Amino acid sequence: MNSAIRQNSAPMPDTAASIDRVRALYSRLYPCRLCPRDCRTDRSGSKPGYCKSGIKPVVASAALHHGEEPPISGTKGSGTIFFSNCNMSCVYCQNYPISQLGVGNEVSIAGLAEMMLTLQGKGAENINLVTPTHFAAQAVHAVYLARRKGLAIPIVWNSSGYESLETVKLLDGFVDIYLCDYRYAAPETAKKYSNAADYPFAVEDALEEMVRQVGIFDGGRGVIIRHLCLPGHLAETAEILRRIKEKFGPAIPVSFMSQYFPAYRTPDYPEINRGLTAEEWREAKKIFHEAGLQAGWIQQDIYESV
Repeated sequence: MNSAIRQNSAPMPDTAASIDRVRALYSRLYPCRLCPRDCRTDRSGSKPGYCKSGIKPVVASAALHHGEEPPISGTKGSGTIFFSNCNMSCVYCQNYPISQLGVGNEVSIAGLAEMMLTLQGKGAENINLVTPTHFAAQAVHAVYLARRKGLAIPIVWNSSGYESLETVKLLDGFVDIYLCDYRYAAPETAKKYSNAADYPFAVEDALEEMVRQVGIFDGGRGVIIRHLCLPGHLAETAEILRRIKEKFGPAIPVSFMSQYFPAYRTPDYPEINRGLTAEEWREAKKIFHEAGLQAGWIQQDIYESV
């Protein structure tokens, strides 16, 4: 697999179709149906949605990032735009000041497009939209504007996986690479740690649509699945890997992550208020290899290819 993403983005749909999709995404904000929460808040009003977000996008940072998977970071870094707030409520979120407390600044759509162009000018391998789901309409609108002004590098949709199928369908043509989490197999676990009992169903529907759009990652376009191992939950990890192989085959790249550490509200959940033990990580890697997956990266101190 190539060490860096090939520097070409997919052609957008024709202008009329692109505008129609942007409008359709905005229509899902009034009332808000962008994600599976279906909270039905009018995001243009004074009351924010479940995600604590209104109509203007909020960005915590925009910078070159070298810590993603090797083909995402490449040699020059990924042009990461980190959106504030989130449609998940993960009790262990390691970025909770941004995702849960809303640290960041409001930006205009034109300003967001300029961020993308600035990152391209700095040599970014791609534009990496991190936790964009609750700002899907605004993010896609900005991509549309930026491409009309010369943005030519791939767009990465860096997602928790808690996506509405109808929203993902409207991303078709705007996204080159889906970097999608698969966090939970059991509704009970998803409810307990992220208040999202329907997560296992939502992520599988979303992944199927993502693969339909861009295929399995081949070095240029496609889907990469991430899985973060939770302490004490290796049986769930095994089930997730089994489902991935069954649904998408052994060639889909999986980023197998060991970086969990207790944060945010984990003191209230003693079973996950610790890191992975060395024994758990050895067992996790054994589970990964026995699952028969043939591509991806295992996170050690750095990412190592499978």
